Amino acid sequence: MVESDFGLCSTCWRDTAFLGGVICDCCGAPLPAGGEGDIHHCDTCMQSPKPWVQGRAALMYCDTGRKLVLALKHGDRQEMARPAGLWMANMIRCHVTPDTLVVPVPLHWSRLLKRRYNQSALLAKSVADKLDLAWCPDALIRSKRTRSLEGLSYADRFETLDNAILPHPKRGTVIEGRPVLLVDDVMTTGATLIACTKACLSAGSGPVRVLTLARAGKDA
Repeated sequence: MVESDFGLCSTCWRDTAFLGGVICDCCGAPLPAGGEGDIHHCDTCMQSPKPWVQGRAALMYCDTGRKLVLALKHGDRQEMARPAGLWMANMIRCHVTPDTLVVPVPLHWSRLLKRRYNQSALLAKSVADKLDLAWCPDALIRSKRTRSLEGLSYADRFETLDNAILPHPKRGTVIEGRPVLLVDDVMTTGATLIACTKACLSAGSGPVRVLTLARAGKDA
C-alpha cells in the first residue's frame, strides 16, 4: 500500500539510497562529512573540471534505485517519470532561475524508434512541470548511433561520443542566451553529459546545470 498514486511503498523507500547531506556540487556524488564551507567537490571533479557549473542527482544507482532506473529505461514503466521528476526537481529547485530551459539528453532516432520513448525526455518534462520551467525535447540531437557506453573505459566513452551530439539545426536556436538544465537518467563518468553541455555552449547557451535521476558510484 502507498499513500498516493505513483508513490513508493515503505519497503522500496527504505531500500532506495536518496542523496542528500554532503555531496559534490559538480557531479552530485556523496562525500564524507566534514570540511569547511558549504560547497564541496570530489577529487575527480577537482582533477578534471566539468564544463557545466553544477550537478545534482536524486538517488544512488544501486539496489532499488537501480531497479527504478532500469524499469523506466528498459521496462516500459513510463509512469516512473512522475515521482522521479519530483525527487529530481527537489534537488535542483534552489539553483535554477525562471528563464532556465530544461533539455533532455537525446536518443538516436533508430533507438527511439525501437524503444518508442526517450526516458530522459520523460524525466525532463516531469522536472519542468514540477519547477514551472520551459522545456524543449529536441533542442539537441544525436547525429550518429553510438554503441552502448556500458563497460567502456573513460577514454573510450569520450571517443565514442565525439561529434555525436549536436544542437538541432532548427530547434537548437532556443538554447541561445538561456541557462540550460540538462536531464538524463544516470550519470556514470559524465561523458554523455559533457558532450551535451559542449553542444549547448556551442549554440550560445548560458550556464549549464545537469540533473540525473541516479548517480553511479565511483567504481561503476
